[in-house]
Amino acid sequence: MALLGNVFSKLRGITNKWSQGVSNLFSDSPLTDDFWEELEERLLLGDVGVETTEELIAELRQIAVGRRIAHTGELRGAFAEALVQRLEDIPDMGKPLDVSASPSIALLVGVNGSGKTTTAGKLASRLAGQGKTVILAAADTYRAAAIEQLKAWGERASVRVIAHSHGSDSAAVVFDAIQAAKASDTDVVIVDTAGRLHTKSNLMDELAKVGRVASRETPGGIGETLLVLDSVTGQNGFTQAEIFNKSIPLSGVVLTKFDNTAKGGIVLSISQRLRLPIRYIGLGEGAADLEPFSCRDFVHALLGMEIAGARNG
Repeated sequence: MALLGNVFSKLRGITNKWSQGVSNLFSDSPLTDDFWEELEERLLLGDVGVETTEELIAELRQIAVGRRIAHTGELRGAFAEALVQRLEDIPDMGKPLDVSASPSIALLVGVNGSGKTTTAGKLASRLAGQGKTVILAAADTYRAAAIEQLKAWGERASVRVIAHSHGSDSAAVVFDAIQAAKASDTDVVIVDTAGRLHTKSNLMDELAKVGRVASRETPGGIGETLLVLDSVTGQNGFTQAEIFNKSIPLSGVVLTKFDNTAKGGIVLSISQRLRLPIRYIGLGEGAADLEPFSCRDFVHALLGMEIAGARNG
């Protein structure tokens, strides 16, 4: 399902923060050197990244020359397609959670405060609404509040939560959750892991242990390991992703709190630099405010364009 209706409206409102800079450049003004300089500045300020910014501008310049374009407005469509193409080139971009195995295991990882527990609850609610049976595993045993928060999401979504006491072994929680899923023929186990700084090797080793337990106890191994990344993090998100990926291979990214950022370019940076697909995007606190990412809808909202053409996801 693409970003439609209320969610698309939120995207339009959110990306207006950036569209004041980027989108408004594509008006009916003459195409001058000042335009190229300002476009480069806006892209960099929006966290698009140096390499991707240079590639985009070089491609647009070539298009402008080839088509003998004289006004900036004539480049809007070409710019949109260049962005969409880069995003769609990443395999599994916008692909919903893979729940083909029985049970399917989804680990949510990330640093403290990135929104893992909320994302786990939203995913559980979404899957339950699709008729899937879900177990939430409260593997964040460091924060007692995280366990209570996950239980609250479980009640809201009418799904079972497996939890141990505060401070217990997180791998043991995952083990019990998988055994419970096998015994009850549950479709999906969503594991909410503890937030951990990517610079703490002992915590990253513990995460790797959780991954080994999940792989060992599930016939098909871990189906998904999603990095939950706060959109406001910006360029620091690359370091996080690279180090997490070394401890436990990532299958994609969930961008949370996108409604709090004015730097929409982080979507391009992550996909181009890390070659990781954006799987979901979070636009608010409600259960319905998490949707599979849509390349075309995102770009069109970013540039103030109407949704049209083919859809991703």
